[in-house]
Amino acid sequence: MPASPRIAIADLEHRQIKELISFHQQAMLEGSPPGLSFALDLSGLRAEGVTVWAAYVGERVAAIGALKRLDENSGEIKSMRTHPDFLRQGIAAALLETIITHARALGLATLSLETGSGPAFEPALALYRRRGFANGPAFADYVLTDFNQCLHLALD
Repeated sequence: MPASPRIAIADLEHRQIKELISFHQQAMLEGSPPGLSFALDLSGLRAEGVTVWAAYVGERVAAIGALKRLDENSGEIKSMRTHPDFLRQGIAAALLETIITHARALGLATLSLETGSGPAFEPALALYRRRGFANGPAFADYVLTDFNQCLHLALD
């Protein structure tokens, strides 16, 4: 297992970060039925109320993740993606903890996320469930289908 990653606010102009965002977009499009991929692109990650972090191992970008503030009490995890070279090394867990810590610092009561269903999503779902996220109702503009699910974490 490598040393703990360095986690910092992402520079969205960094080549490796742009490449990982693009990889995430492509993977979500390939793994979702038409019209059901809600991954943020670069412009969405630059929107007001969105904070993006990157996890670095040495000089390499190992993972990205974002917090989108929905209202004064709730936020949404967006665009969590670990580079394939860094899977199963605890990097996503460290990044998730950073996002949760930041959400608590903002005074948010609930942190939610929308993700896919099926075997390809099981590793990420296991991470979220280990951290206390539980399946629940749709939120924001999402509609639940056979291809997605919503998870929620109370931050109190």
